[in-house]
Amino acid sequence: MKQVFGKKAEYVRRDRVKKNGSKLYVFEITDKESIECILHTYRIDPRKRSINSEIIANNSLGVFVAGVFLACGSVNDPSKEYHLEFAVSEEKLADELVTVLGNIGVNSRVVTRRGQYVVYIKGSESIEDTLTFIGAQSCTIELMNVKIFKDVRNKANRIANCDSANIDKVVNTALRQIEDIVLIDKTIGLENLSEELREVAYMRLSNTDMSLKDIASALETPISRSGVNHRFKKLSAMADEIRNGGVKKE
Repeated sequence: MKQVFGKKAEYVRRDRVKKNGSKLYVFEITDKESIECILHTYRIDPRKRSINSEIIANNSLGVFVAGVFLACGSVNDPSKEYHLEFAVSEEKLADELVTVLGNIGVNSRVVTRRGQYVVYIKGSESIEDTLTFIGAQSCTIELMNVKIFKDVRNKANRIANCDSANIDKVVNTALRQIEDIVLIDKTIGLENLSEELREVAYMRLSNTDMSLKDIASALETPISRSGVNHRFKKLSAMADEIRNGGVKKE
């Protein structure tokens, strides 16, 4: 408030504890002059609750959706379920938000819950797209890591003769390799790698549950397991060099 309007707003702070034990902090601005200034600046009409398309046009759709998420959005623990939602007070606002999300390629639906209209998004990919669009890339990567772990674990559990120690080893190895590959892609670009490194990198990203032996046999020109392991060691060394401040193109 001080940065935007040049003065410190007088407010009443209320700490609420939600049913799940987490805290909800509510800041109620009670000064009439401050309220009128906010409404005027952001062209908000309390009698006509609507998304102002001019506000979005003059700024950024991503910034706008990020603001909506900060104001009324939440995302569930991805280890339990894939669910992101926005809780709004009026049906018209909910329908308009569905349209806005549709403009960025995200499908959402509306449901009523305890007198509120909840715009919700299901599916990990749609949630990843939304988080990335609003600038929360680190959350996107965290969600992807959880999804990879769940996917590998679920597939591995269907293999009756595979013990848990081997499953954890495959999962952890795949996660480390994917983390290295994502880092290299963001800094150097996979297209700048040698053909042999680029091939195993794409193979790992597309097949998170594959063992080194499976990857070796699936390559265009099959090689030994140790050969694949050697290539991943090269990628790991390259990622470590990037983390230490150096970038080396292969």
